[in-house]
Amino acid sequence: MKNKIRMIGMDLDGTLLKTNKELTAYTKDVLKRAAEQGIIVMPATGRPFSGIPKELTGLQEIRYAVTANGARVIDMEKNEVIVEELLAYDIAEVILTIFERYDTFREIYYHGIGYASKEALTRIDKYLNIPAMADYITSTRVPVDDVRAKFEEMNQPVDKIQALFTSVEDRDAARKEIEEVSGIEITGALPMNLEINAAGVNKGKAMIELGKVLGIPREEIMAFGDGNNDLKMLKEVGTGVAMENAIPSLKEAADYVTLSNDEEGVAKFIEKYVLD
Repeated sequence: MKNKIRMIGMDLDGTLLKTNKELTAYTKDVLKRAAEQGIIVMPATGRPFSGIPKELTGLQEIRYAVTANGARVIDMEKNEVIVEELLAYDIAEVILTIFERYDTFREIYYHGIGYASKEALTRIDKYLNIPAMADYITSTRVPVDDVRAKFEEMNQPVDKIQALFTSVEDRDAARKEIEEVSGIEITGALPMNLEINAAGVNKGKAMIELGKVLGIPREEIMAFGDGNNDLKMLKEVGTGVAMENAIPSLKEAADYVTLSNDEEGVAKFIEKYVLD
């Protein structure tokens, strides 16, 4: 490492967590050792805050969390929102309308909580063929009778809005429509999903904003990721590390490539290259 690392942000799915969503004892130990050396370690995820595993938020060594792709940065110790960049209601309404034209599993995030259709949750397997991910969604989302009705009831900006599709053709057709909408950021962490945030929102930008608050420059920030919604994060921070299981474009953009998530690549990289 050319620069001393003082902050590390880690995507969760496909990165810090194993495919079965396990946070291993070895990984927790490395994170604890990093924190003991004064390094800020934190999740940097597309998940809502309520979707972050309790065994991670419960670690006393972890105080901050980047959530909803960077739309919210939480100080868990003070229970405060440090960064908040939300998608305007009228823009979100356009996106929701587009999603409704296709056979989709739709979600809306407010204040760190994800909401999904009660009926759709019962058939999540139709939209997601990754059992551990399906279990994560069904166990962390608040079920509502109708997502549209919940959206209109809340009548406020959203943290993020996303959809899972049943076909690549539908996903690509919807993306083409969405690309005509201004004021948005389009990403995705899964092969068949689209995630929509406010323009300019990404995990890396959120980490840099937190760094400004804490007096940590960009050059001393490191991030790990595997998917499309990690691409800008790895480009924004001082040191970007892609997982071996990452998409090709992420590996190309990264400064380094570590072992896969199932080989505990994050922890092994931190132990070898960051810890004293």
